[in-house]
Amino acid sequence: MTIQEKHYNGVNITHGGALFTLADFAFAVACNSYGTLAVAINVNISFLKATSKGVLTARAREVARSNRLGTYHIEITDEEGAIVASFQGTCYRMQQPLPFDENAPKPA
Repeated sequence: MTIQEKHYNGVNITHGGALFTLADFAFAVACNSYGTLAVAINVNISFLKATSKGVLTARAREVARSNRLGTYHIEITDEEGAIVASFQGTCYRMQQPLPFDENAPKPA
């Protein structure tokens, strides 16, 4: 995400909501990467470094996965690789294919 003025909060640094959205999007992609619909059941974020310019990158890492639950850690880093925010989330797998997956089997 390239930081722009629209991402600023009242003190002209990147708004926590913008950071959360970036991390949550990476979390959603990771949770749903197996082709099974998954939704968040718990998330938290810690803001570790203020930013106001540059490009931020979110990377998701799977920590644990079972048939019903998945736990992921997402780090947001700046262009120098410094950690800006740390996000942890748990998802619930719905046991149904993604509704937008063209390759998923169709119900009879």
